[in-house]
Amino acid sequence: MKSWKKEILTTGIYLLVVLIITFLIIRFVGQRTRVKGPSMQPTLAEGDNLIVDKITYRFRNPKRFEIIVFRPVRAEDTETYYIKRVIGLPGETVHIDEDGVIYINGEELPESYGAEQISPSMIKLAAGEIVLGEDEYFVMGDNRNHSMDSRDAWVGNVSKKYIIGRAVFRIWPFRKFGTIH
Repeated sequence: MKSWKKEILTTGIYLLVVLIITFLIIRFVGQRTRVKGPSMQPTLAEGDNLIVDKITYRFRNPKRFEIIVFRPVRAEDTETYYIKRVIGLPGETVHIDEDGVIYINGEELPESYGAEQISPSMIKLAAGEIVLGEDEYFVMGDNRNHSMDSRDAWVGNVSKKYIIGRAVFRIWPFRKFGTIH
């Protein structure tokens, strides 16, 4: 009779430890997230499942062109996350001219992530110079004409404290399995 009680207690403790470790990994190490919408095409597509690295940015700041996952400040739903590419870094000035060319501190940004030329109607806030604060990032989706990002007042500049992590690995669909660039 005592052996089955001991077995139940041991199994209960084991399951509790597994749940605590799982919670800690998801909270502090990494998490899975699913892409919704076309804003990161062609790099990421609707339904892609990604692993988000939540550790790296505890030790260093995001770098230009990394894909980050963040919570928009104005989102009412705290479970809503955005996935965008870092374009502007803290302290920089970002501007997009009428031809859709991105400038960082007055110099043209050489990049090839944009799926298309930015249409004049999608320049929005970046038509004027945007000066980033000491912990702010300017982010854009790769599908530049179909992305709500830092050009839009609803998203604006992204403070580091709202960055969840870096999208580093695609786990689904299997045919695209691998690291993300």
